[in-house]
Amino acid sequence: MPQRAAGGDAVVPVLLIEDDQADAMLVREYLSDSGLTVTLSWRRSLAEAAPDLAAGPVCVLLDLGLPDSTGFDGLRRVLDLAPDAAVLMLTGASDASLGIAAMAAGAQDYLIKGQVDGATLSRCIRYAVERKRANDSARELRDAALRQAEYARLERGLLPVPIIEDSTVYHALRYRAGRDQALLGGDFYDLVELSDGTLHAMIGDVAGHGPDEAALGVCLRVAWRTLVLSGHDAEHTLACLQEVLQRERHRPDVFATLVTLSLDIGTGTGQLHVAGHPPPVLLGEPPALLGEGRGGPPLGLFDEDLWPAIPLALGPDWSLLLYTDGLIEGRGPAGRRLLGCEGLLDLISAAETGPTPHGFAETLADSLLKTVERLNGEALADDVAMFIVGRHT
Repeated sequence: MPQRAAGGDAVVPVLLIEDDQADAMLVREYLSDSGLTVTLSWRRSLAEAAPDLAAGPVCVLLDLGLPDSTGFDGLRRVLDLAPDAAVLMLTGASDASLGIAAMAAGAQDYLIKGQVDGATLSRCIRYAVERKRANDSARELRDAALRQAEYARLERGLLPVPIIEDSTVYHALRYRAGRDQALLGGDFYDLVELSDGTLHAMIGDVAGHGPDEAALGVCLRVAWRTLVLSGHDAEHTLACLQEVLQRERHRPDVFATLVTLSLDIGTGTGQLHVAGHPPPVLLGEPPALLGEGRGGPPLGLFDEDLWPAIPLALGPDWSLLLYTDGLIEGRGPAGRRLLGCEGLLDLISAAETGPTPHGFAETLADSLLKTVERLNGEALADDVAMFIVGRHT
């Protein structure tokens, strides 16, 4: 990076690679008369200039005809050794096509010896340095956009598509990753309806943040869907998920919390299992927590299966909210304390709802996220996954 001179102007480190001493002296004189503040280093060959190139000069003045390079080989070697440097080609030939070819090969500009003065040289150096910076910035932005687009396509493909056939069942899904510029975090969820009229729902949270946690969450979600579609009961499914987590986690201290439920869609009867996760909310009048204090530990902490079944009898019309702790760990309205489950119930009671069951679910999901972020005073730091699922006859 350029340093600052005593007067405040940027000092541009310039490396001149030129085998002709007379030409090198001219360049030095031109620069001294130009008013451009530079530190000039002169080397006679690419071999001699290699240590300087490795140090990262801001600008390189490169003679096209050197004793240890032919054609544009020297330019390519300079760009390999100093990819961040702006390169100006010096040529004795007046053939403009040669200079254009040099720019196509990676140089920022070219100068014809004998047609240069101090003002021209200083102006070309300034323009070359700024053009190089602009090109590098544009390339970095383009590369970042391409990477982000690839990540977005990948992460969207990893989010599940619920399998629900019953037209009386409605749902609203929301997912917000806590990592910057990420679409997928360590939270995971799924909804699957089987042919016997049973709805299976699951939501979970891998402890920690980052791509490793996101990958483990996807692994657990896919394993859960596979086990459910294979007809395994909840107890066996949880035990298998714990084994998957223990085998796939990147550190032995990683664990995951989970809620899974199985409901007969028509009657609302079924069972709930809680593994160290915030309890679901029955969206009634008033809303109520289901299974609070009656669950077991998170997956991955103990070898034993300690997740008791919690019976459910919700009736033919029912509506449930399942969520991860990112939703309730923001600051609440009372003394800026954590919102918590009780604070969430208050927000649900005060929230506006839509006129139809599906509209109710969509409106409530949006309202909760916006309200929690507003109360927190900023974007939520943790991943947030939530969904509302219900039946209306």
